[in-house]
Amino acid sequence: MKILHLDSNHPLLLEQLNNAGFTNEEDYKSTKSEIEAKIHRYDGIIIRSRFSIDATFLDKATNLKFIGRVGAGLENIDCDYAEKKGVYLISAPEGNRNAVGEHTLGMLLSLFNKLNKADKEVRNGKWLREENRGIELDGKTVGLIGYGNMGKSFAKKLRGFDVDVICYDIKPNVGDENCKQVSLKELQEKATVLSLHTPQTALTMNMVNADFINAFSNPFWFLNTARGKSVVTADLVDALKSCKILGAGLDVLEYEKKSFENLFQKNVITNRSSRAESRDEMPEAFKYLIKSENVLLSPHVAGWTVESKEKLAQTIVDKIKSKFC
Repeated sequence: MKILHLDSNHPLLLEQLNNAGFTNEEDYKSTKSEIEAKIHRYDGIIIRSRFSIDATFLDKATNLKFIGRVGAGLENIDCDYAEKKGVYLISAPEGNRNAVGEHTLGMLLSLFNKLNKADKEVRNGKWLREENRGIELDGKTVGLIGYGNMGKSFAKKLRGFDVDVICYDIKPNVGDENCKQVSLKELQEKATVLSLHTPQTALTMNMVNADFINAFSNPFWFLNTARGKSVVTADLVDALKSCKILGAGLDVLEYEKKSFENLFQKNVITNRSSRAESRDEMPEAFKYLIKSENVLLSPHVAGWTVESKEKLAQTIVDKIKSKFC
């Protein structure tokens, strides 16, 4: 079988597939249309998020048997059409779930203890102890929306704390010893921390909006290490201003490109000669986020560790070999 690799990954992926008898070719620079012109030659492709795999692409991939996505989500692939054409879809949420769980916990503890704010102040010669008094996680109710690989990982990390962990998921009977499954209504009544662990689907797009936020009985802390487009940023900012949301840890943003490699869509921001000029074109909601002391931001790296890079690649190799060897 002949595999085309469209993104660079951990070297073990190529090495082990070569050793298993697959023919591997790499193309990290050609345009999507250039790839489409030759995709009929390949039995499989391996991609991270370089471009979307749509119906047009799949129609040209006449010999394609599988798509391996080195990551957790498959939203950049027309999954229904791929499956209709008999293309086997492979993802690797097992590979970065631990990294996501650790990153989410790190964000929460940093927000609670104002570590980002305090660090900046000390570096600027300010020694403000009372202003940086933190709060403790013990005694809180942590609500998770989505209880798959990532949600389960975060819940496991919370076992060392005296907290109640509850989850809502559209699938039944996903709760376990680390988390009690409840209705969305109960979660909104009880949670004082909310963490998203959902894929990007029609159901989750713009899910966290004003109505959703206002349905919570308590002011709460918000974490998103899932997908940025699940959150209406302007509504999140309104909730931060009103203190309905007490603080937010955001590893992902509504404005990300589909590739996740750049922050803004082309129609949102244009290249300018100076950083200050570019900032003038940022959405107003984003301007608020970057100035807020109770908001912690990271560039879609929750699952992006040294260890997860290797584990993601190994997961893809193992699944390909299991299916096709």
